[in-house]
Amino acid sequence: MTRVKINELKPLKPRYEVPDVLIREPPTEPLSLLSQDENGVVLSLGAESQRVIVSARPFRLDIMEGRDVLMSLNSRGLLAFEHLRMQEEEKVEDGMWEETFKSHSDSKPNGPSAVSLDFSLPGVEHVYGIPEHADTLRLKTTDNGDPYRLYNLDVFQYELYNPMALYGAVPVMLAHNAQRTTGIFWLNAAETWVDISSNTAGKTVFGKMLDYVQGSSETPQTDVRWISESGIIDVFIMLGPTPNDVFSQYASLTGTQSFPPLAAVGYHQCRWNYNDQEDVTSVDAGFDEHDIPYDYIWLDIEHTDGKRYFTWDPHKFATPKEMLQGLMDKKRKMVAIVDPHIKVDSNYKIHNEIRSRGFYIKNKDGGDYEGWCWPGSAGYPDFTRADMREWWASMFAYDQYEGSMENLYTWNDMNEPSVFNGPEVTMHKDAVHGAWEHRDVHNLYGFYVVSAHNSAVLSRNMFVFVSVGAVWTGDNAAEWEHLKISIPMCLSLGLVGISFCGADVGGFFKSPSTELLVRWYQTGAYQPFFRAHAHLDTPRREPWLFGPENTALIREAVRQRYALLPYWYQQFYHAHRTGQPIMRPLWVEYPQDPATFALDDEFLIGRDLLVHPVTEEGARGVTAYLPGKGEVWFDVQTFQKHNGAQNLYIPVTMSSIPVFQRGGSIIPKKIRVRRASSCMMHDPYTLYVALNPQRTAEGKLYIDDGHTFNYEKKEFIHRRLSFTNNILSSVNLAPDAQFTTQSWIERIVILGASNGHDTAVLLRVYSHWLIHLKLWTVC
Repeated sequence: MTRVKINELKPLKPRYEVPDVLIREPPTEPLSLLSQDENGVVLSLGAESQRVIVSARPFRLDIMEGRDVLMSLNSRGLLAFEHLRMQEEEKVEDGMWEETFKSHSDSKPNGPSAVSLDFSLPGVEHVYGIPEHADTLRLKTTDNGDPYRLYNLDVFQYELYNPMALYGAVPVMLAHNAQRTTGIFWLNAAETWVDISSNTAGKTVFGKMLDYVQGSSETPQTDVRWISESGIIDVFIMLGPTPNDVFSQYASLTGTQSFPPLAAVGYHQCRWNYNDQEDVTSVDAGFDEHDIPYDYIWLDIEHTDGKRYFTWDPHKFATPKEMLQGLMDKKRKMVAIVDPHIKVDSNYKIHNEIRSRGFYIKNKDGGDYEGWCWPGSAGYPDFTRADMREWWASMFAYDQYEGSMENLYTWNDMNEPSVFNGPEVTMHKDAVHGAWEHRDVHNLYGFYVVSAHNSAVLSRNMFVFVSVGAVWTGDNAAEWEHLKISIPMCLSLGLVGISFCGADVGGFFKSPSTELLVRWYQTGAYQPFFRAHAHLDTPRREPWLFGPENTALIREAVRQRYALLPYWYQQFYHAHRTGQPIMRPLWVEYPQDPATFALDDEFLIGRDLLVHPVTEEGARGVTAYLPGKGEVWFDVQTFQKHNGAQNLYIPVTMSSIPVFQRGGSIIPKKIRVRRASSCMMHDPYTLYVALNPQRTAEGKLYIDDGHTFNYEKKEFIHRRLSFTNNILSSVNLAPDAQFTTQSWIERIVILGASNGHDTAVLLRVYSHWLIHLKLWTVC
């Protein structure tokens, strides 16, 4: 990696540099000087044949490998750095820099302070990332439209296929071609715009082929320009060369996806709002009656006493512990919302504490900033303050959060921050966080809210459904296009380190048709975060309200999710350790296959499961691309074998969920599905061994207690499973770890056996597993 920082030598006052995001100050290595003259220097980057050429007039930075330019900075001369100024110094009329919103004026006391820099990527046609946008996986050129915008906003009914800003902003972009993957991490928390242009934009496939036939010498190139309103230029260039190298490099800077408890990987039932305790009990019973498993039921803002968070409505939720205990008896859990806007009410202890401690964000005149949100007039805690975050975390203690128990978890929302009467439904940019304006820190506010909850996580051993936990794609709609767009949106989030993502099943706004609802459950069951949610004004849509036939279809989708929980859990553990995405585009595993580069209607879970959901109304078939020349893929329902490197037409019915297991893989399942994941803890495993053409297979199995942080104390089992020469064996990947499970391997299913007479032999039986084998073979 190469880090480039550009700042003023002598600013009028310090410019904002993003703290806390980097998990540690990255180690540096001395660069050796290879040559220099009056206009620049050539430095070695340490890696063999990699060097950086810095030119002074005009400024330009080129990163080379051998004779190839990997990336150039300021090759188009678009570097801009507006120095801090004062209106008196500039001798300009008052109000020259001022912006107004309704009656509020933002005087911009430091003047315009934007920064920008351009990057050129030779040989690159495909760039990805910079979520969150409701757009295709491959980022489009912006020459004829608005740039992609990164500015956290609480968007009501967002538009699709649009570069507009949404709820989150991750300033990381990946560039990929068949030779290399690289990344750009723009470390800036202010409003940011990203312009993308390409010399191949608009060319058809035929046009590109014609260029090739005619011997056109033009090398494809993508140019990107980043523009931020304030701060400094601080950018990390990740040189790969493989996709997994880029994931590892980025993870070394910002950390990896938090490892969730097993239950969080199950199914979540939510709506705005379940009316009262009796409603919760009824919905919970409905899942049992219809034999549909679930782990969490969620409560939105109406469960509180007048939108006062950390409270319960005294009439509708009079005995919350009784309600929670009823769920606990079934090994189920609840999630309650806690938003970062606080009702201004002198009878509300949370407000009184925050005000007395001076923890609210200030307005430009020094008073507490107030805006309008769900409670009415609200204050906004300054989560950029470490002491505020520490205090906030203490409010989740059982003696502070009345009615809470160990099976009550937390949902963060509205942390853009959302201000209903503010510009673009968010906070005024000249609000003050200590020494800094909100314009400097805006895209970090939600990050800091999450950080405060992390402290509560450690103290209460709970899991927080936020960006280090699970995120969702926002207030989507019950429309087919919203179902389709959920796939590239989740893929984009996964590429930049946020693996635990999903979309509100069924759509938040509007009412889905029965067909759409079923297809959404079938899609959501194969996305990392699996939650149904709905708006307050929509008709109820619990899974059993659409007739027995559709209830059965939804039940089967949810049960498929639960049967695969061992595989999902292994993928989350792997993501936590490596930074690799769980739900990933095909090009991540097949980086040299151009046919995968723009695919975003299908995806991989880990390496070994390929999913092509049905997202078209009335579909009678889908065409899935199965990658990998010389590889084979097995339909997980029929066990039919298909060759890789082909487009496969798959007839579908309403019960179809096209999913394929890669030949050469071993996937563990628990096929005794019970009412919640915890009830399956000690159940046996079935291993699905899918043979490749060489008649070998490999997989992994991870087991821990499923709900504590004891895995950090080496209390887990992690084994590599291998099938070769008709022998199934396992190797301990963590010999210094200790854990005992009551589960056992009950059966092994071998896919791809040539004649039905192959057998598997367990090479070794380990003392802490009870082995009970039933061997099945499937031709």
